[in-house]
Amino acid sequence: MAKFVVIGGTGLIGSTVVTGLAAAGHEALAAAPSTGVNAVTGAGLAEALAGADGVVDVANSPSFEDAAVLEFFTAATTNLLAAARAAGIGHYVALSVVGTERLAESGYFRGKIAQEDLIEAGDVPFTIVRATQFFEFVPGIAAASEVDGAVRLPGANIQPIASGDVAAAVVRAALGTPAGGRVEVAGPDVFPLDELVRRALAEAGDARPVVRYPEATYFGAHLTADSLLPGPGAEIAATRFFG
Repeated sequence: MAKFVVIGGTGLIGSTVVTGLAAAGHEALAAAPSTGVNAVTGAGLAEALAGADGVVDVANSPSFEDAAVLEFFTAATTNLLAAARAAGIGHYVALSVVGTERLAESGYFRGKIAQEDLIEAGDVPFTIVRATQFFEFVPGIAAASEVDGAVRLPGANIQPIASGDVAAAVVRAALGTPAGGRVEVAGPDVFPLDELVRRALAEAGDARPVVRYPEATYFGAHLTADSLLPGPGAEIAATRFFG
């Protein structure tokens, strides 16, 4: 039995990762500020990682403001890497986003780029799991893209994935050999972004119009047709967004 510390272990992905690791017969500690572990300040990290074999970082910034996101991922990752090194951690797994380097106009994605760069420059064996956008965040995309009562989105392609499938991919990565790089996971279907949101809102009984607007941004980043899509060799999950 191995011991894993799941940073962000009380959240949407983290709680499912904890459950998945436990179901596989391992000890999984849910680490978050609410459990006395704060990666940004470093409080509780050494104690949590003592005796651990692996650390899984699925925490997200509580603020999407540019400077706050960069500070969160830089501070948390720096502290986690130092604590992992001191604890002799054999595998550091982090959750990131497909297409991050193509979305650097966005302050959020600049924060994720900084996180990945720190992990890759460190000396702790690692795997970065990059996932496409979660099904569960589609309403948030609509909310962030609403202007004067209409949702304005580009027609760039997106290949969304269920959060449960993301968590399962993170568990598999944690139980495997460090990749020393990135692996990608995505859902089975590709949609134009505006069409996905239009259909999702309609199924939810939301009457807001969705307008294709090529100049609209995605959390501050302009998209090309394939900015949000995984590359060749990505793991494709089975769960479909619509039925």
